[in-house]
Amino acid sequence: MTENVVHLHKTPEPIDPDAQVTTLTVVPDAPPARPLPLWVRSGRAVKTVATADGTKTVGRAVVRHGLYTFNGGRIVARRTWDGRTGARYERMIRAAEAAGNNELAEEWEERLQRFRDARHRRRMDLLHSPIEVAKGAAVGTGMGIGALVALGVVMAISNGDVKDVITPLAATIDFIALLIRIVQIVWGPALILGPLFALLALWAVGSKQQAAPQWALPANARSSEGEPITPSIVVKALRDLGIAPLKSAIKEMGDAGASMLGPITIAGCGVEVDVTLPSGVSTIEVQNKRRKLAENLTRHEHEVFVTIPVAARTVRLWIADSGALDEPIGPSPLVTDETMTADYKKGRAPWGQDLRGDAASLSLYQRHLLITGLSNQGKTAALRALALWLALDRSVEFWMGDLKGVGDWAMFDGIATRLIQGPTDEHVIEVTEMVEDAVGEMNRRLQEPPGTDFPLLVVIVDEAQVAFMCPAKGEDKRPYGGSSATSRYYMGARKIHNQGRAVNVLLWQGTQDPTNENLPKLVREGAHTRASLALGTESQARMALGDKAVNGGAAPHLLRPGLDKGTLVVASDGIEIPAGQSSITVRTHYISTDDAKAIAARAKALRDGVTTLHTIERGEKRDPLADIASVVGTASRVLTQDVLKRLGALSAESYGKWSFLDLKRVLDGTGAEPYKSDGRMVVGRDRLARALADRDTDGSASASK
Repeated sequence: MTENVVHLHKTPEPIDPDAQVTTLTVVPDAPPARPLPLWVRSGRAVKTVATADGTKTVGRAVVRHGLYTFNGGRIVARRTWDGRTGARYERMIRAAEAAGNNELAEEWEERLQRFRDARHRRRMDLLHSPIEVAKGAAVGTGMGIGALVALGVVMAISNGDVKDVITPLAATIDFIALLIRIVQIVWGPALILGPLFALLALWAVGSKQQAAPQWALPANARSSEGEPITPSIVVKALRDLGIAPLKSAIKEMGDAGASMLGPITIAGCGVEVDVTLPSGVSTIEVQNKRRKLAENLTRHEHEVFVTIPVAARTVRLWIADSGALDEPIGPSPLVTDETMTADYKKGRAPWGQDLRGDAASLSLYQRHLLITGLSNQGKTAALRALALWLALDRSVEFWMGDLKGVGDWAMFDGIATRLIQGPTDEHVIEVTEMVEDAVGEMNRRLQEPPGTDFPLLVVIVDEAQVAFMCPAKGEDKRPYGGSSATSRYYMGARKIHNQGRAVNVLLWQGTQDPTNENLPKLVREGAHTRASLALGTESQARMALGDKAVNGGAAPHLLRPGLDKGTLVVASDGIEIPAGQSSITVRTHYISTDDAKAIAARAKALRDGVTTLHTIERGEKRDPLADIASVVGTASRVLTQDVLKRLGALSAESYGKWSFLDLKRVLDGTGAEPYKSDGRMVVGRDRLARALADRDTDGSASASK
């Protein structure tokens, strides 16, 4: 019989010596975290309580009321001292002497002498007063007792009782005894309440003067924005600028810095004051602290302007009323006065208001103009406002190029002889040719006899940075944009800047966000009137206005983009600028597009009618070379000036505005270029004939191929 054996334990398999063995290590449970020490928990609790809003509020209240009482005592002590001594007069004398006002100093000195004489008399009277008081008390007491006894005698006679003689005297003695008992009762509490009432009075004085730091004041009184500007506020603001020599000098001044300040005068929507800085403090140090100075004066940065007047070591502060610069100014006189006309030579364009609130007007006579700024800050509106005023002078001719092309200048259709609108390279080419034509007109005028009076030709290019940045090149490989000697727009602008002013050919340009690439140095420095809206950096401000204006306090980079639309910093001799300053800030009138159209309509009514050309290539397609040959006719040679006149008569639409440069451009490379004969430039008939023949031959050969 076979038995089945069941093994309860499995026989382990043999271990392969080559197999990898993984060892599992059992880690015992980590011990529980140690509790934080008591001092750590206590510190955190104290910090939580100390930084809670309620604790801060209570802390501010305790400090505030404590300082009200302490500083109230100081104020009362100061007032008492001033009232009992000549300290007040001496302060005023020092301040008048520091300001150089000797007459005022003498007046205060006379008042001090009168005060001292009166005080001396009072003190001399006090020496004799004890004897006089004793005598008066004795006489008064005797008279009082006598009166009481006399009253008692009358009562005794009336009542028939001798005892009534002393009744009034006894009643008086009893009344005095009652007063003594009342004083004995009240004296104890009065000793306690008296000092408390005195402290309450001191607290009331300090509370009324808000004699506590700003951070400790209640929330509704903590902001002093809009606080009137006083000499003490200005001196304190200067003292706290963080300029060590200035702070030390103010502390050492006997008049607490009052001698630094000139009179504070109302200037438009703010006040103005000149500050003569002590030795060792430069004006640039104060200019560089403009933001901190504004905050010390409880103003925003844009509400404080620091400029340099004529006097040495002096800064002029203009401090706006809080929020005044955010209020719009009134409409332009161009809008409100429909009878207004313009005079280019003697008149001034009403442009806006300066910070004082006075009208700011600009002379445009023989001044090239440049206006720049960030995008959408009112550049076109400011430039257009000047052009609208000038359009009311019927003798002025406009050539305009708007390289934005959204219709901002469309109302000049019928006023401008040329009006090019559009942002493409083709529009830049047309604007460049327009500028070159203006150079040709300038050269023609320069050849006229000296003293000839020329009407004004204003060439306006808005968004000129588009022209400078244009990559297009002509057939001669010359670029239209750029800032090299081969750049056509750049060289045209430079030529007008160099000589155009003498013959009343002016260039006005408006640009965005200036850089050395989109506004070359020589072009921006060629403008006589330079104005800038808000910019991003100080380096851009220097590009726009020049180093002199920025060093003198001009700061368009500190204007607020979007909020200060239409506010310009202007550097020009065509606008009235305070003596010693190199620039002025102008808040320009905004003229809407509808108002601009109405003004333009008035300008059109003053003119006989102007046909505006919108492209350089006008109307019918003509053959310039053939037309030149036809106007030369059978003459062997014709003066270039006569050729231009004949071409204009042939087709005013095509050649009416041609200059010598246009003629030269067509003839260059043909073999019929203008040449000198007897010292004057002429065009030869035979050369033209050969050029036409060669062109026809080349054209036929190209066609056969």
